[in-house]
Amino acid sequence: MSAPPNKKRMAVTAAIAGATVVFMTGMAFAAVPLYEAFCRITGYGGTTQEASAAPSQALERTIEIRFDSNVSPDLPVEFSPSQVSETLRIGETGLAFYRIRNLSDEPIVARATYNVTPHVAGQYFAKLECFCFTDRTLAPGEEAELPVVFFVDPELVDDPNTADINTVTLSYTYFRSTAGS
Repeated sequence: MSAPPNKKRMAVTAAIAGATVVFMTGMAFAAVPLYEAFCRITGYGGTTQEASAAPSQALERTIEIRFDSNVSPDLPVEFSPSQVSETLRIGETGLAFYRIRNLSDEPIVARATYNVTPHVAGQYFAKLECFCFTDRTLAPGEEAELPVVFFVDPELVDDPNTADINTVTLSYTYFRSTAGS
């Protein structure tokens, strides 16, 4: 006959298993905000930086900024940049507009995300003002012009991985907001 199980040992094992489940559940909820923070800090995946002020001086070297737009298939909107590209001096502040129009006969709530390519330039592309990550409610047929104010940090030319970059593409994607459903 085997000895009866040790209740204290079973309780410790159950507590460890319970703590592991709670920890893993917490990590699952924290994964998205932690990943977003990592991307914003490092520029990983073309994530641009947010800035409170532009550089104090611009370089003579110029860079072309191309503008791109995409729309989720389930979102009935037209969304496009007002211009195809803009050439600025590195460190100079740029202003671009995107247009959005609700094509449906119902209000929609939408949100834009963004990235830049090449991805290694993300850490040097900074936005001073942006319409991204903000829910926007559009009435049926409503149109809006959305500004983005940005600059390319002069440190781009000192990084061996980005020193030869002459063109950066800023791309926005609009999708239906889950907060609005």
